Amino acid sequence: MEPKDQVLEILKAEGKPLSAGEVEKLSGLERKVVDKAFNALKKEDKIESPIRCKWQPK
Repeated sequence: MEPKDQVLEILKAEGKPLSAGEVEKLSGLERKVVDKAFNALKKEDKIESPIRCKWQPK
């Protein structure tokens, strides 16, 4: 599974907006990998930010 898919699954499973730091702790991925995954998911329009610096699936 690609990191972006892993990040998206974590966001869906938690059911609340999460920061990159929270996703990092839950996934075990490095922060830069999480940030890269967030950027890819934003470009694909799969996540949104209802609260500053927190993300959730659309």
